Amino acid sequence: MTGFAFPKKERLLSRPEFLQFNSGGNKMHTAHFIVLWNDSGTAGTRLGVTVSRKVGNAVIRNRIKRRLREFYRHNKPLFIEADFNIIAKRGAEGLDSQQVSIELAAALGRLRERYAQ
Repeated sequence: MTGFAFPKKERLLSRPEFLQFNSGGNKMHTAHFIVLWNDSGTAGTRLGVTVSRKVGNAVIRNRIKRRLREFYRHNKPLFIEADFNIIAKRGAEGLDSQQVSIELAAALGRLRERYAQ
Protein backbone atom coordinates (compact mmCIF):
# COMPACT_ATOMS: atom_id res chain seq x y z
CA MET A 1 0.00 0.00 0.00
CA THR A 2 1.12 3.52 -0.72
CA GLY A 3 0.45 6.68 1.26
CA PHE A 4 -3.15 6.80 0.03
CA ALA A 5 -4.40 4.01 2.29
CA PHE A 6 -7.06 4.45 4.96
CA PRO A 7 -6.26 1.74 7.54
CA LYS A 8 -8.38 0.97 10.59
CA LYS A 9 -5.96 2.73 12.93
CA GLU A 10 -6.89 6.02 11.17
CA ARG A 11 -10.65 5.55 11.57
CA LEU A 12 -13.09 6.35 14.34
CA LEU A 13 -15.05 3.13 14.67
CA SER A 14 -17.00 2.91 17.91
CA ARG A 15 -19.79 4.99 19.40
CA PRO A 16 -17.70 6.16 22.41
CA GLU A 17 -15.10 7.54 20.01
CA PHE A 18 -17.77 9.62 18.28
CA LEU A 19 -19.31 10.71 21.61
CA GLN A 20 -15.98 12.23 22.74
CA PHE A 21 -16.79 15.22 20.52
CA ASN A 22 -19.83 16.04 22.66
CA SER A 23 -17.61 16.74 25.64
CA GLY A 24 -14.90 19.22 24.85
CA GLY A 25 -14.57 18.98 21.09
CA ASN A 26 -13.90 21.96 18.84
CA LYS A 27 -16.20 22.86 15.98
CA MET A 28 -15.92 24.67 12.65
CA HIS A 29 -18.77 25.25 10.21
CA THR A 30 -18.50 25.42 6.44
CA ALA A 31 -21.34 25.84 3.96
CA HIS A 32 -21.97 22.08 3.68
CA PHE A 33 -20.05 20.46 6.55
CA ILE A 34 -19.37 20.67 10.26
CA VAL A 35 -15.80 19.77 11.15
CA LEU A 36 -15.33 18.56 14.74
CA TRP A 37 -11.91 17.84 16.16
CA ASN A 38 -10.58 16.80 19.50
CA ASP A 39 -7.01 16.24 20.66
CA SER A 40 -6.95 12.50 21.22
CA GLY A 41 -3.64 12.28 23.02
CA THR A 42 -2.54 9.60 20.58
CA ALA A 43 -0.07 10.17 17.80
CA GLY A 44 -1.66 10.48 14.40
CA THR A 45 -4.91 11.56 12.87
CA ARG A 46 -8.17 9.62 12.89
CA LEU A 47 -11.30 10.37 10.88
CA GLY A 48 -14.98 9.66 11.34
CA VAL A 49 -17.73 10.60 8.91
CA THR A 50 -21.38 11.23 9.81
CA VAL A 51 -24.16 11.68 7.28
CA SER A 52 -27.71 11.61 8.63
CA ARG A 53 -30.89 10.57 6.84
CA LYS A 54 -31.84 14.23 6.55
CA VAL A 55 -29.24 14.58 3.79
CA GLY A 56 -30.66 11.94 1.47
CA ASN A 57 -31.30 8.28 0.84
CA ALA A 58 -28.71 5.53 1.38
CA VAL A 59 -27.16 5.90 -2.07
CA ILE A 60 -26.61 9.64 -1.60
CA ARG A 61 -25.29 9.25 1.96
CA ASN A 62 -22.79 6.59 0.89
CA ARG A 63 -21.63 8.74 -2.03
CA ILE A 64 -20.94 11.64 0.33
CA LYS A 65 -19.05 9.37 2.73
CA ARG A 66 -16.92 7.99 -0.12
CA ARG A 67 -16.05 11.52 -1.24
CA LEU A 68 -15.09 12.56 2.29
CA ARG A 69 -12.91 9.50 2.81
CA GLU A 70 -11.29 10.07 -0.58
CA PHE A 71 -10.57 13.69 0.37
CA TYR A 72 -8.91 12.48 3.57
CA ARG A 73 -6.82 9.86 1.77
CA HIS A 74 -5.43 12.37 -0.72
CA ASN A 75 -5.01 15.28 1.71
CA LYS A 76 -3.64 13.76 4.93
CA PRO A 77 -0.98 16.49 5.33
CA LEU A 78 -3.74 19.12 5.72
CA PHE A 79 -4.99 17.50 8.93
CA ILE A 80 -3.44 18.26 12.31
CA GLU A 81 -2.79 15.36 14.70
CA ALA A 82 -6.22 14.96 16.27
CA ASP A 83 -9.44 13.00 15.95
CA PHE A 84 -11.83 14.44 13.37
CA ASN A 85 -15.52 13.90 12.72
CA ILE A 86 -16.90 15.48 9.56
CA ILE A 87 -20.68 15.86 9.53
CA ALA A 88 -22.47 16.54 6.27
CA LYS A 89 -25.22 19.17 6.23
CA ARG A 90 -28.18 19.33 3.90
CA GLY A 91 -27.02 20.46 0.50
CA ALA A 92 -23.83 18.38 0.59
CA GLU A 93 -25.46 15.89 -1.77
CA GLY A 94 -25.14 18.37 -4.63
CA LEU A 95 -21.36 18.67 -4.36
CA ASP A 96 -18.93 16.85 -6.59
CA SER A 97 -15.51 15.66 -5.40
CA GLN A 98 -13.74 18.84 -6.47
CA GLN A 99 -16.18 21.09 -4.59
CA VAL A 100 -15.82 18.93 -1.47
CA SER A 101 -12.03 19.23 -1.73
CA ILE A 102 -12.08 23.01 -2.14
CA GLU A 103 -14.44 23.56 0.79
CA LEU A 104 -12.68 21.24 3.23
CA ALA A 105 -9.17 22.32 2.20
CA ALA A 106 -10.12 25.92 2.99
CA ALA A 107 -11.54 24.91 6.37
CA LEU A 108 -8.49 22.85 7.29
CA GLY A 109 -6.23 25.68 6.17
CA ARG A 110 -7.98 28.00 8.62
CA LEU A 111 -7.62 25.34 11.30
CA ARG A 112 -3.87 24.95 10.69
CA GLU A 113 -3.45 28.74 10.89
CA ARG A 114 -5.26 28.77 14.22
CA TYR A 115 -2.97 26.09 15.67
CA ALA A 116 0.20 27.60 14.18
CA GLN A 117 -0.18 30.74 16.30
